[in-house]
Amino acid sequence: MKAVRFKDPAGDVRLGSLAENGEVVDAGAASPNGFVPHPQAWEKLALASGPRYDIDEVSLLRPIQPGKVLAVGFNYRDHAEESGDVPPSSPMIFAKLPSALIDPEEPIRLPPEEPEPDFEAELALVIGRRTRHVSPAEALASIGGITAMNDVSGRGAQFGDPGLTWAKGYDTFGPLGPSIAHQDPSAWHDLDLTCTVSGELMQKANSSEMVFGPLELVSRLSHLCTLEPGDVISTGTPAGVGFARKPARFLRPGDVVEVWVEGVGTLRNPVVAGP
Repeated sequence: MKAVRFKDPAGDVRLGSLAENGEVVDAGAASPNGFVPHPQAWEKLALASGPRYDIDEVSLLRPIQPGKVLAVGFNYRDHAEESGDVPPSSPMIFAKLPSALIDPEEPIRLPPEEPEPDFEAELALVIGRRTRHVSPAEALASIGGITAMNDVSGRGAQFGDPGLTWAKGYDTFGPLGPSIAHQDPSAWHDLDLTCTVSGELMQKANSSEMVFGPLELVSRLSHLCTLEPGDVISTGTPAGVGFARKPARFLRPGDVVEVWVEGVGTLRNPVVAGP
């Protein structure tokens, strides 16, 4: 099952279920936070019986507006290696500003002061219940669903001054969506993901290649802070990012970035000049 937040033809923001045939089934008005994937929400979504729209009749929005976004660096061995580093012995965690998040099809706006904007395709976990100090086994009940994220990164800031938070926190540097998928948890460890830029394949990987899997990440992060329903954990990007390519390939106005995660769908965003 896939949950979406969308604008209907009248311009109202609604929640819906995305059917296999591409229809969006209206499930009622959306809250400001979007779809928070706890068990009762999934049960209600399964009973959706409102109007049906072809996906071309609606505008998909990011499915959730999380209270916090936690992200993981170097969580694929090949990405650590292409960066001239080694996989970390414990998860490398940083926070991404919620104000950076944007909808599918919303433009990524390149700041004029950032010369090296980069793309990062990532599988993202969405927390479904309040979680603190859990084991990996207990973390299974905390993940309410999965989505896709493009952890857009300003390499000029990241590798110089003012640093990682600035590099990851620019407005529009967090495309998220297009759906939250409810899957068998065994699938989380065997999901394909890709990234293309203007039709050229840049990244291709499988979640089985992660250094720290979804349950381990949720467990570790639950010992750092309380994870609230709707929080997002972006699990890291594989090899193929722009700065590590030869020659380097950074985002430029006119590009279109497509991040695809198996079971979730394609997160597509055009790239334009800022601010």
